Amino acid sequence: MDPNLRFWRTEGQSFFQRFLLWVDVLDPLLLLKSSDEIRRTRLLLQNSGKTLSEPIQNDQTKQAFLLSLSSVHPDTGKIIPVLFRPPAFLPISLPLEYSLQQKQIFCGLGAITYAACIGALPLVFMNRYTSKSSLTQLVIKKLLPAPLFGLMSAFTVVVVRSPEFENGIEVMDSNGKVVGVSQKAGEKAVKETASSRAVLFGTTLFLPAVLMYFVERAKFAKTPHALASVRMFVVTSVLAGMLPVSLSMFPQCGVIKRADLEPEILSSTEETELFYNRGI
Repeated sequence: MDPNLRFWRTEGQSFFQRFLLWVDVLDPLLLLKSSDEIRRTRLLLQNSGKTLSEPIQNDQTKQAFLLSLSSVHPDTGKIIPVLFRPPAFLPISLPLEYSLQQKQIFCGLGAITYAACIGALPLVFMNRYTSKSSLTQLVIKKLLPAPLFGLMSAFTVVVVRSPEFENGIEVMDSNGKVVGVSQKAGEKAVKETASSRAVLFGTTLFLPAVLMYFVERAKFAKTPHALASVRMFVVTSVLAGMLPVSLSMFPQCGVIKRADLEPEILSSTEETELFYNRGI
């Protein structure tokens, strides 16, 4: 079993454990580590000889695992490009979330045509029903985009990872030995990831909109510049908090019952539970 998955299996069994780990893994300073340092760290972990059930007590070893988790793909063992590493998620997603808060739907989703079209629907309704009450305007203009954007984010995950539905993903026994490739495990992994992504972006769009509504009503910010600063702070805080929460919703080293797998895999092992890499 890959060292990353081995670590998640022993150290990330509960939501709280996973949350604390993701807070450390998402540290942007990890992006500054060189490829040579990452390779040395991986070599250290691969030669550490730790068992699957042994907890990590040494702080230096734990730091090495954090660097590996943030920089290496557990399926291929290759170093992930900097822009696609977990610590880069917040700085890359923040401009998108802020642009959506500023109602720049087409700008924020320019790379995804269907998302831009669906995301603009609340604004179309808003322009048509401008004479409605302030509550109606709040729902259409502020609250409705959140579930739509959450659904679009989930759909994007399903589309991008559709080969896992068709081809399946590897499943392993408790010793890390690959016993087969399962479409059902792939379907479970994609559904879990899509759900977490919907919660992340849906909540991050919903909460700032609600909070800023009350800020504007209370006239807490006196000038447009102050209001923009408050909005940026709120969006950043919610996204920074929701990112580790959403990633912690499901285990990275997923578990699937043997009875739920395909017949050809059932004949390959007698273990009641098998493991797979959920992905992010």
